[in-house]
Amino acid sequence: MPPVKLFQFRHSPFCEKARLLLNAKGIPYVMEEVTPGVGQVDLFRRSGQRQVPVLQDGDVLVAGSAAIARHLDNKAPEPPLLPEDPQERARALLWENWADTTLAHGARIALLQAISQDNHLRKALLPQATPGPLRDVLGALPGGMVSGVSHLLHHAGLQQLKHALEQLTTLVASGGPLVGPQNCVADLAVAAQLYGLKFPATAGTDLAGRGVSGIADHPLFEPLFAWRDQLYGAVGRDG
Repeated sequence: MPPVKLFQFRHSPFCEKARLLLNAKGIPYVMEEVTPGVGQVDLFRRSGQRQVPVLQDGDVLVAGSAAIARHLDNKAPEPPLLPEDPQERARALLWENWADTTLAHGARIALLQAISQDNHLRKALLPQATPGPLRDVLGALPGGMVSGVSHLLHHAGLQQLKHALEQLTTLVASGGPLVGPQNCVADLAVAAQLYGLKFPATAGTDLAGRGVSGIADHPLFEPLFAWRDQLYGAVGRDG
């Protein structure tokens, strides 16, 4: 049987969530990078979806990280991604929804703002298929010429994101799971959305340790990213 294939954008936090899910299950997989634009058209022809992640498991195509989580739990029940206890399961699903919506929105806009101000980040996050000369040109452009997002995350919005991250840091300071006695989809969903706020080692040497100024480099959030990195190690996503 051919291995599971993950259609992805390398630096999408939702694709990172899918990779974490697969690693947590111990399911071997191969990755196929989707080229923005033409690659998405091809993906739509195959799956009816332009957005990634999309998982191909034999003849089955599963779109979206939440749907992938449910598919993987059905495919390989152990270890479970959702707790068996109904109340813990409900809490895990609420955490996943919060991470996939509220946290994802704040983290995305914060990263876009950081990209608009940081030429190195902008260049490193370009699609792998971007030709070298074009990569150099885009990376060298002044921030104001390549992004109009600086107004999107105003001071109050950034403070709201930081406030949420402060509470999250308190919750994970002990190093334990968010729900129940073992890591589940709640932890993986939250960890994935931290990806662009401070890039993990798996993002590559050009990005590792970089991210959103005032978050990636703030001592207050060191326990949060340490928890994230510990989780990566636990599921074998640290190499």
